[in-house]
Amino acid sequence: MGRFLQIAGLTIGLIGLVLQFAITIPASMAAGRSLLGSIVFYFSFFTILTNIAAVLVHASLGSPAGYAWFPAFAGRRMRTGVAVAITLVFIIYHTVLARLWQPQGLFLFCDILLHGVTPAIFLLWWFIAGADGSTRWKDISWWMIYPLAYLAYALIRAPFAGEVPYPFLDVAKNGAISVAMWSLGLTALFVVLGVVAVLVDHGVARLRK
Repeated sequence: MGRFLQIAGLTIGLIGLVLQFAITIPASMAAGRSLLGSIVFYFSFFTILTNIAAVLVHASLGSPAGYAWFPAFAGRRMRTGVAVAITLVFIIYHTVLARLWQPQGLFLFCDILLHGVTPAIFLLWWFIAGADGSTRWKDISWWMIYPLAYLAYALIRAPFAGEVPYPFLDVAKNGAISVAMWSLGLTALFVVLGVVAVLVDHGVARLRK
């Protein structure tokens, strides 16, 4: 089952990412961005980066060649950190972002894949085959590097690009206090998810024994 979920996660994740790229770039250029600006815009979303990380975890564990190319993503600490991040993607999209726009056609299809299907597959795979009781509480601080670095990037880029990937990070529109509150809330949620992940990881290991 774990092997099947790995293959499914890798395949569906790649389809979602490639298709999203194929439809985002021309739409972004039509909105006035350059080709380079459109590519940067695509890779500026936490959803995209986290789905790429999930695909790399599947790829690194799926074959010797995958491991040779992406050994860092095969580590136990990495796979659990990605599980935490992709859970955040699922929660924030379905509780906050989904109601802000109504995608149609291929955009809707990609939304379903990247915000629903791939997180579900990755978390199910992690629970069945990825969790092994090896995580430690100090790993949470290591996992925090990713969302904090992303947050810094998004906020620093905003005044230069004149846009933000997510509306709750828009200082110009919402004010610094609102963005700070959102940032603190998301950081706290990530920490809570990290705590839950460590507890589940240890619990799964005990059940297997």
